[in-house]
Amino acid sequence: MTIKTANLGFPRIGSHRELKFALERYWAGKIERQDLLDVAARLRAENWAAQKARGIQIIPSNDFSLYDQVLDTSVLVGAVPPAYGWKGGPVDLDTYFAMARGSTASTCASGCTHSGPDGGNPAQEMTKWFDTNYHYMVPEFSDDQRFELTRNAPLEAFLEAKALGHVTRPVLLGPVTFLKLGKAHAGAFDTIDLIERLLPAYAQLLTELANAGVEWVQIDEPCLVLDLDERERRALALTYRTFASEIPQLKIMLATYFGAIGDNLPKALSLPIAGLHLDLVRAPQQLEVLLQTAPAQLVLSLGVVDGRNLWRTDLAGLYRRLQPLIEAHGRDRIELAPSCSLLHVPIDLDLERALDPELASWLAFALQKLDELSLLARAFEPGLANPEQVFARSIAAAEARLTSLKVHDPLVAGRLKNLTAADSRRQSGFATRRRLQEDRLALPLFPTTTIGSFPQTPEVRQARSLHAKGELSYVDYLAYLRQETEKAVRWQEEIGIEVLVHGEFERNDMVQYFGEQLSGYAFTQSGWVQSYGSRYVRPPIIFGDVSRPNPMTVDWATYAQSLTGKPMKGMLTGPVTMLQWSFVRDDLPRSIVCRQIALALRDEVTDLETAGIAVIQIDEPALREGLPLRQADRNAYLDWAVECFRISASGVGDETQIHTHMCYSEFNDIMAAIAAMDADVISIETSRSKMELLGAFTDQAYPNEIGPGVYDIHSPRVPSVDEMVHLIEKATDGLTPAQIWVNPDCGLKTRRWEEVRPALVNMVQAAQALRQSFGSGRREAANA
Repeated sequence: MTIKTANLGFPRIGSHRELKFALERYWAGKIERQDLLDVAARLRAENWAAQKARGIQIIPSNDFSLYDQVLDTSVLVGAVPPAYGWKGGPVDLDTYFAMARGSTASTCASGCTHSGPDGGNPAQEMTKWFDTNYHYMVPEFSDDQRFELTRNAPLEAFLEAKALGHVTRPVLLGPVTFLKLGKAHAGAFDTIDLIERLLPAYAQLLTELANAGVEWVQIDEPCLVLDLDERERRALALTYRTFASEIPQLKIMLATYFGAIGDNLPKALSLPIAGLHLDLVRAPQQLEVLLQTAPAQLVLSLGVVDGRNLWRTDLAGLYRRLQPLIEAHGRDRIELAPSCSLLHVPIDLDLERALDPELASWLAFALQKLDELSLLARAFEPGLANPEQVFARSIAAAEARLTSLKVHDPLVAGRLKNLTAADSRRQSGFATRRRLQEDRLALPLFPTTTIGSFPQTPEVRQARSLHAKGELSYVDYLAYLRQETEKAVRWQEEIGIEVLVHGEFERNDMVQYFGEQLSGYAFTQSGWVQSYGSRYVRPPIIFGDVSRPNPMTVDWATYAQSLTGKPMKGMLTGPVTMLQWSFVRDDLPRSIVCRQIALALRDEVTDLETAGIAVIQIDEPALREGLPLRQADRNAYLDWAVECFRISASGVGDETQIHTHMCYSEFNDIMAAIAAMDADVISIETSRSKMELLGAFTDQAYPNEIGPGVYDIHSPRVPSVDEMVHLIEKATDGLTPAQIWVNPDCGLKTRRWEEVRPALVNMVQAAQALRQSFGSGRREAANA
């Protein structure tokens, strides 16, 4: 009997980013609703067909989303906050996108309560999906929350696939994980206490699936790899006992991923489920545990192909490791699968025409990972005289990578060896640095700045594209970028921003731009993955030792500074973010790779200082994202992550001001580490949470300066002056006025100038209004 192959989820973006372009045309009013839905249907059909063609026997449905699978679950069960005007029944597309992106008076769904001063509504809060770079929309629950099955979208997807000849396994986000990922919007209560109210909606959904002929359903409960308390474990028991009692004919594949199930394994094995999926890439030690504890009747889905990185699998080694389990458990109760949904990797390596052939031979994208699963299953077919012959190409690629001269640089290794503790310490403490920086910069109270980037307009993107194609000369392209930079600098001066940025018009992406100038990095042409909504990124590939051959930003920073007498920020992406937002080599510890990047960035920071740049921002939005999911593993990570930031920042003198930026993260559990980074100024995302996220900084008396974002740059809304003033006034409840900077939540690259200009004008006016209330002198305020 052949071992079955299964997939947990497939990228929904389309091989050529079809979903992105359809969404953006729809939002711009250039296509109708049905046009968007037609594109989505075509992508689903292509995805099912592609998986079937690659030999996958268990194909998922309901893994597609127009924006986010957690948001889909919120609207599925009626968890729609009252402000969006939903009155029950199916949630319309305008309401769905208002929850995702915010709304204005003109786009707000009929009946919404217009909670914003402009007659619109802000988007729901957004944060990272476990420890990935994917962002999900945070569900909001009230203490009187009621749930209902608004529309059985999973059943619709199953029937849609069936009509195309595919018998699929529907995928659902599990109810316990859904509640655990949500937040209490009103009232003080634990969201997990809503489980009894939520279960009837899930039970109705599953009953309808079973009645339609669904045999198996995949329910994702990645919360099982977290530290769970007894209430959460009881909620799991209640959930799956309820399903087994009310829909006994339906078989559940309970899926966990992103880590080891650990001490939650006994609870998982006690549940009345038919199958269990474990991530054996992130936690290979679970294989031995399964050998000892898995009940004979339980179907085991083995997550053996990495769903989050793009290196080829060592199929021969994996085959040998799996043999004892398969012999003991029986091939009829084994499924071979990716470690998690393939949402996190690019779609097709065959689209890469310019990638170095040697490097390409070491890689596998989503479709190639499905090939690996089919190949692995084939090796376990009875009667093969030499099963490992099936893996000849895999073995050859692994050997070539191991011996490649492109991977190791002895100079980088030597520099790492010579690192000392002094390399990660500033010359003086913050109090001393602050006085020197105030003398140098002479800023008012509530200084204004932005996070770095300005809109990448169609004209900017077109110029970059023409230059890449050789249709615009380097001289003309440089002249165009200088022109755009000067316009941005002059405009910032005109509206009264205090610390300027050059706009980053020359940059394609905050990681790619730097990676393209560092040794050890490689880049794809079509390696897109979804970050959120229609925001896709092409993570670079760290394949070898990292170093900086030449300065990367100094020319642009000094040119921009030459245009103004105001401080101009040098803008860099930090070492942890460069690591987290890349596909990282798997032959070295991540801490070592991060230190290599930190040393390369240290060289850039000291060169910027030498060139006269007084303010340097080293963004670390991914520092929280990299935090291990289990408490016991966190201190080791935070130690090396903070060390790497400090290595990059500590080569400068006291009078040079170091900024950092973080966004869309829960900060409470890493506040000690953030303080240990010892940045002079940190800017954070706080507007969507209405300054709630700032509580982590105020509760622990954050000592340095902070810029709590005063407007949400991921929404087209333009907040009023009064709205921003109100947010900053809330910030002064826990921070001193002398600590506070005024800035947006994040960079403005994805916004339009029509939105950016009025928003920043309002932001500057808000800061000026605050100075009238609190005074204008920073040193006086600090000494008060």
